[in-house]
Amino acid sequence: MAPARENVSLFFKLYCLTVMTLVAAAYTVALRYTRTTAEELYFSTTAVCITEVIKLLISVGLLAKETGSLGRFKASLSENVLGSPKELAKLSVPSLVYAVQNNMAFLALSNLDAAVYQVTYQLKIPCTALCTVLMLNRTLSKLQWISVFMLCGGVTLVQWKPAQATKVVVAQNPLLGFGAIAIAVLCSGFAGVYFEKVLKSSDTSLWVRNIQMYLSGIVVTLAGTYLSDGAEIQEKGFFYGYTYYVWFVIFLASVGGLYTSVVVKYTDNIMKGFSAAAAIVLSTIASILLFGLQITLSFALGALLVCVSIYLYGLPRQDTTSIQQEATSKERIIGV
Repeated sequence: MAPARENVSLFFKLYCLTVMTLVAAAYTVALRYTRTTAEELYFSTTAVCITEVIKLLISVGLLAKETGSLGRFKASLSENVLGSPKELAKLSVPSLVYAVQNNMAFLALSNLDAAVYQVTYQLKIPCTALCTVLMLNRTLSKLQWISVFMLCGGVTLVQWKPAQATKVVVAQNPLLGFGAIAIAVLCSGFAGVYFEKVLKSSDTSLWVRNIQMYLSGIVVTLAGTYLSDGAEIQEKGFFYGYTYYVWFVIFLASVGGLYTSVVVKYTDNIMKGFSAAAAIVLSTIASILLFGLQITLSFALGALLVCVSIYLYGLPRQDTTSIQQEATSKERIIGV
């Protein structure tokens, strides 16, 4: 799936981004279909856990293919996984942070209006860009910053759903909600950029890094599964409600997760965010065609903003250093 050399071509990067976008869109559509047609709803927590297991197994297979022989494969596992508790601990950080993020997002949704939640949660996009600048010492042009915030607004409009009146009064704590959404946004930006930094700071195989992360991910998701649905799982079974469509959704989630790691390795988290936004637009269009959803003005405007932001972010940046050098040389000539 990933080439051995680091200087990958632009074609390969575009290929990975395209596949990730299409798989993410297909996953969203398939998930919506299973949720609307399932007679007995499965436990989403068990599906997440199985997804981590499948990603681990695929990564093990790809590492075996990459090493080329059984001896080198065993040596790689022994050196980088079984014999590297520090590296395992290092890769457990994203799993734990993502677990905190998911819980904070749920807490925020319980204490904020849905519209407020939709708007504020999309701040994870500029937060990821900020973490990229601070943690990876990169710079973004003014136009790229504008495109990042434009993407944030576009995704918000695409996912916008007008608030519906209800007679049920739910006690909410807005202060707690905003605090939880702030933590969720920070966790999202930090975890993604942290994983990118780990991937790019050494020559360790991408599949080794995936194995290290998925091992801790399985532990975290198993714990979360039995903390949230343990009693019902014991009563109904771990695979309650599973159908062929559910397994297909799990497969798409697994492939999408693997391609996400490839995209992060060979591009960056900001490009991953643009790809995810494009997937949201594509999945919504597919849902309109397949499920008869109505096109709204907010969706059309949001999709336009997403497309424009992707175009603006991809524009070539001006090389300011060469201009400064030319200006300096001219000043020296004038001085002489």
